[in-house]
Amino acid sequence: MSGALTPEAEAMLDKVDPDPILARTLDWAAVNSGTSNLDGLATMAGLMADTFAALPGEVRLVDPAPVKKVDAAGERVAVRHGQHLVVSVRPEAVRRVLLTGHMDTVYPADHPFQTCDWLDDERLHGPGTADMKGGLSLLLEGLKAFESTGPEIGYDVMVNSDEETGSASSAALIAELATGKIAALTYEPSLPDGSMARARPGSGNFAIVVRGLSAHAGRNPEDGRNAIVAASALAVELYAASRDGMRINPAKIDGGGPNNVVPDLAVLNVNVRPRGTQDLAEAEVLIADLVERIAKERDVAIDLTGGFGRPPKPVGAADEALFALVQRSAADLGETIGWKDTGGVCDGNNVRACGVPVVDTMGAAGANIHSPDEWMLVPSLAGRA
Repeated sequence: MSGALTPEAEAMLDKVDPDPILARTLDWAAVNSGTSNLDGLATMAGLMADTFAALPGEVRLVDPAPVKKVDAAGERVAVRHGQHLVVSVRPEAVRRVLLTGHMDTVYPADHPFQTCDWLDDERLHGPGTADMKGGLSLLLEGLKAFESTGPEIGYDVMVNSDEETGSASSAALIAELATGKIAALTYEPSLPDGSMARARPGSGNFAIVVRGLSAHAGRNPEDGRNAIVAASALAVELYAASRDGMRINPAKIDGGGPNNVVPDLAVLNVNVRPRGTQDLAEAEVLIADLVERIAKERDVAIDLTGGFGRPPKPVGAADEALFALVQRSAADLGETIGWKDTGGVCDGNNVRACGVPVVDTMGAAGANIHSPDEWMLVPSLAGRA
């Protein structure tokens, strides 16, 4: 350590025990909590409510906000989500911060990646270990040690169940809890070398429903209006419009039927990642203009749904100051951490959009997240806590 720690800080750090952090991570990673696995999420919410009850605050489970999405048939259908965990400690405090994480993973209940094993003495391979059950476990251990100092600061902990799909059912809750906070920390994983995410782009998801006119593909195709062709033309033009500062990814087209029928329905799903607010505004105009033009050129009806659930996350003076504090704290523990821009998005985007400075990769170090090769660096747990 750097020798800059006070006796009070040294005493607090002595209470951080890495063993229960790892044990909880293993227990929680054994529970499949893919965003669509409501039973698994209910189990996780219950386990976390019980363990976070060790903190001196109110623990509650908050019902998800209603969410609808466009299905493959072009219809808006309700999507069910799990409950979100909120822990409120010292709500009357003058200075309060927000700490966030998510209990859901990208691995559904039928995914083959369901168990943990060791790659070596330091790397734990397992679903959600880095992203982010290890981060949630070390967050709790850090707060338990923090409570031993008799602090006056207050905080809310929010762990949602839908971060991996965009936080649609928890976005309003995040905004509510961010109100009045002086700063926020989010426990997404860092890179293996400890580097943290700096600025992030925004992210928008759109479902574009194209309705044409069916006809016989051989007898009278000229009477039809091919929805697949119109959706494909739109996908090609959107992809071609990508540039630095605005990445557009046409991800999926649903629709069509028998080979001898001109298809009258197609649903194009698109993800857009604008670097800044100007890029976001330009993306909105671009998409609207292309939809209008393709509809006229192909003589089809196009319904555009969706929006930017993750605003771009810029870095301002307050964010710089918060990261400098995190960096100095790491130095006190003998660690050096870097900070660099990333193309990913998370709940840190939503928190920052509320005007609250945030550092959003405070969790365990790890790699290969969102894949069957995900692993967590176990020695990072105690220092991050």
